[in-house]
Amino acid sequence: MLQKRLEPLLSRKRVAIVEACVIGLVSGLAAVLLKQGVEILTLWRTSSDWPLWLVLPTIGLVGGGLSGLLVERLAPEAAGSGIPQVKAALGFAKIPLNLRVSLVKLGSTLLALGSGLSLGRQGPTVQIGAGLAAQLSRWVPTSPEYRRQLISAGAAAGLAAGFNAPIAGVLFVVEELLQDFSDLTLGSAILASFIGAVVSRLLGGQGLNLAMDDRQISLSVHDLPFLIILGLLAGLLGALFRQGIFGSLVFFRQFKGLGLPGRIGLAGLITGVVGVFLPVAAADNTGLQEFLVTGSAGWQLIAIAFVVKFLLTLLAYGSGAAGGIFAPSLVLGAALGCLTSSLAQGFYSGFGAWPIPADLASTTTYALTGMGAFFSAVTGVPITAIVIVFEMTANFNLVLPLMIGSGIAYLVSERANNGSIYNRLLAMQGIHLEPVVQANNPWAHLKASDLMQRRVETLSSQMSLSEVVQAFSRSHHRGFPVLEEGRLVGIITQSDLGEATAQGLDQYLTLGEVMTHHPVTVAPDATLPRVLHLLNQLKLSRLPVTDGNRLVGIITRADIIRAECDQVSGGLTELGPQAEPSYVVLHQCAPATGQGRLLVPLSDPQTAPDLLKIAAAIAHGLHYELECIHVVRVPRSVAPAEARVDLQAVEPLRQLANSYAANSGLSVHFQVRAAHEIGRTLLEVIKERHIDLVLMGWHHPNLTPGRVISGVVDTLIRQAPCQVVVVRAGRNLTFDRWLIPTAGGPNANSAQRLLPGLLTLGHDPEIHLCTICHPEKGQCLTPRHISTMADALEATLDRPVHTQILTDISVSQAIVDFAALRHSDVILLGASRENLLSQVIKGNIPLEIAQSIDITVILLRQVDDILDPST
Repeated sequence: MLQKRLEPLLSRKRVAIVEACVIGLVSGLAAVLLKQGVEILTLWRTSSDWPLWLVLPTIGLVGGGLSGLLVERLAPEAAGSGIPQVKAALGFAKIPLNLRVSLVKLGSTLLALGSGLSLGRQGPTVQIGAGLAAQLSRWVPTSPEYRRQLISAGAAAGLAAGFNAPIAGVLFVVEELLQDFSDLTLGSAILASFIGAVVSRLLGGQGLNLAMDDRQISLSVHDLPFLIILGLLAGLLGALFRQGIFGSLVFFRQFKGLGLPGRIGLAGLITGVVGVFLPVAAADNTGLQEFLVTGSAGWQLIAIAFVVKFLLTLLAYGSGAAGGIFAPSLVLGAALGCLTSSLAQGFYSGFGAWPIPADLASTTTYALTGMGAFFSAVTGVPITAIVIVFEMTANFNLVLPLMIGSGIAYLVSERANNGSIYNRLLAMQGIHLEPVVQANNPWAHLKASDLMQRRVETLSSQMSLSEVVQAFSRSHHRGFPVLEEGRLVGIITQSDLGEATAQGLDQYLTLGEVMTHHPVTVAPDATLPRVLHLLNQLKLSRLPVTDGNRLVGIITRADIIRAECDQVSGGLTELGPQAEPSYVVLHQCAPATGQGRLLVPLSDPQTAPDLLKIAAAIAHGLHYELECIHVVRVPRSVAPAEARVDLQAVEPLRQLANSYAANSGLSVHFQVRAAHEIGRTLLEVIKERHIDLVLMGWHHPNLTPGRVISGVVDTLIRQAPCQVVVVRAGRNLTFDRWLIPTAGGPNANSAQRLLPGLLTLGHDPEIHLCTICHPEKGQCLTPRHISTMADALEATLDRPVHTQILTDISVSQAIVDFAALRHSDVILLGASRENLLSQVIKGNIPLEIAQSIDITVILLRQVDDILDPST
């Protein structure tokens, strides 16, 4: 009863509103804390009683070093401006974004900017807001797509709070980060931005805080040539600034020995030294920006300020300090606008020879226009640039000059530097965003033909209703397309049939008289969004797919949901209708003489002998029979029972199985099946043939995100109700020196069962048992425990077992290094299903080991690792 009352309050939109408000509130508070903290530290740094020649360099060195140390030790992802990291997270790249990153970003930015580094706080507020939103999405679990919407709302709120510009926050997310105009995304971003900006304005003060009237902002025909010049200069110098950022990053990479604290400390020291001789360099962005916009300085000082700010910002950003380029870009643009205003005034006055035209725009107009133009050239978001400056000044007269300057600057900069600056920054880190998005978003280009069922059950329009009732009773479908002379003429559903039978008309009417005529259809090339729109808008459960009047398939909600579930679980191998049960093409049975059965899937005649060799050794040790299977995969458009299978191509595998049966004395069964999906087919065989253990080969490393090893292997690791052994054969298939890493779990029992058979593959096997401890977490397993495990193995195997405790922060690297040290031939890895799934997030240990070493790797999943489906 309570749940029903709460359901209206817990609708998706209402929850989204609450979450957006929370994100905006928290992001606004974080932005206010950062702003006031930087102002306090800047005031303390510049008004100290100590000599400036001592204070500024010392604080720059110490504060920068502490900022870098905080990032290096606690959250390396918090380095830089933070916007590239947010964009990568929104593009499905695996970059941490959480509360830890947000807090470290806040602290490191406070230290860096408070130390005098020439960077801004608005870029970090974007990452802080996004990180807080990402953490909220973990506390309140939701779908991956909705999590992206929450992160984008947090980013918008962070930027809105940083600039007191809510509209600009939304536009930046739409223009640069997410590029999503859906209602829920826009609504969440708008609400979060509004709340964040309100909190920032109430608690942190106004933005630019200039008391301007319409007389200060004006535009005349005399200004147009110089606004064009300003746009050209902003575009060229903005492009140079972008190139300088990349050059500075490359330059600082040469000083790896300094570490991040040393690089940032060095940048702080240089900034402090420059600030001693040029006080304008020691001013924070807000003060310098207001100083320039008011036009109270001479052009010589402004030119010096521009050059110094330009170089110091490149220096600070290249060092890896936490801070953004938004505010420095605005300051540089203001300085450039002031210089252009001086040029215009000098030109029209003949450099003092005659009066300046009365309608010439003020220096403030040029400064504000330069802010938007330079910002647009650097970031590549002209609309956001215009709106940011407009929202900070709230003066409509400024819109036209901003459009002229920002538009020209953007076109010039894009001509010189093609592509997003944030994409290029990510590329320098090895993250190529666009391929990642496409690889992880398989729905982007799907069409109806990709998901539709091609084999459709249909009815004839001339059938009687009693025959239609029988058709429904024999089928699980709730609707049928109706054909007449091969053309689609209608569709009949259970509700249509129910109305006719309720009126007692079923004895007199034909199907053509009660069906729904002219049904809604889609073409094979209809996009998936179009299909979903029709299904939702018309409240339908299925749509016929037609090519003209010819029925070519049908697509249902179930087909879409099933494909999405398969994709999320990692089991999707082919888009299309549901896979049918496999079909047994050939089954060669042997006498049932073993105490269990070991299933060996065989696919390649070249690798099958090695796999069968290992399987036979295990089967001898366990007294099992061998069940060999070859699965012929057929398209889903063809029923497995109707598929043509070339048994001649399978003959080498059958003969190989027969030879092992004759030479080993084992009972060997062999079968061939036609199937849509190999993984599901193997699960069918495990159930039908009462399989106790599965041995599979693993030949090619798989780098697909979300996979442990590969599609078929992962399916069995997650779902098989029996023990699973996966073998990645090494370059030299020898079995004399064995390495068994363990974490103290049930590995020993499984090793005791399998090793007696496996050791027969070697001549004089040598066994090393090891465990790995993290150096900062203490000793994770005492020698007594590992000795107990070694004693149990020695008693079972009747041979010595050597033990070793390793210390390393990387489990995989420790195993690889120790295997190389001991010249191991085989690594036997035991892991639970739960641990394997966690490896997808924390690092794929089996894959990392297999890619780093050429020896044989055997991965074991115990029977006890299968989780209860109800949990």
